[in-house]
Amino acid sequence: MKFFVDTADINEIKELAATGLLDGVTTNPSLIAKSGKEFVPLIKEICDVVSGPVSAEVAATDYATMRKEAEVLRKIADHVAVKVPLTPDGLKVCKELSDDGTMVNVTLCFSPAQALLAAKAGAAFISPFVGRLDDISSDGLNLIQDICLIYQNYDFDTEILVASVRSPMHIIESAKMGAHVMTSPASVIKQLYKHPLTDSGLAAFVEDWKKTGQSIL
Repeated sequence: MKFFVDTADINEIKELAATGLLDGVTTNPSLIAKSGKEFVPLIKEICDVVSGPVSAEVAATDYATMRKEAEVLRKIADHVAVKVPLTPDGLKVCKELSDDGTMVNVTLCFSPAQALLAAKAGAAFISPFVGRLDDISSDGLNLIQDICLIYQNYDFDTEILVASVRSPMHIIESAKMGAHVMTSPASVIKQLYKHPLTDSGLAAFVEDWKKTGQSIL
């Protein structure tokens, strides 16, 4: 499973990129607003740090304006994935950009039917939102399972990018189902390191090593 971080905080991105475990970045208008930075220069800065896909979302909702914005975004770097909403106009833009060799991330997916349309439109990524479905008492992970089954049936190239990830459970369960990518806040990725037995075991090793009076260096 590829790991993307869902943030526009350049310091968070640099910290995770330094681990060598970060495969890409996703952003959205809300994250850009939170950063307080200019959109296009910020995406360029992120692309300079991360060599994998960097999702940059159009702000418009109509076809003509989305298409113009997409032209600006895809010129920032070759590894920019233009992010479009899962609407008729968004999928039209997706099809045209995909046919022209540009990566497209179709976002705000909440049903298997929508995911099927995105794959047929040639999306590089489909972003189903598990956490937001959980918020309305629906099971977001069921959506991931359904999309995995449909995509396997027809051998679509579109990668399932699990979004709106709220906990390590979302990541692990999605990985078990065969989802290709997950994107989450940096805080959730860092939770994956943690286990109480790792902490207690390491503490015991450190204490026992001190008793030897030795030094490796």
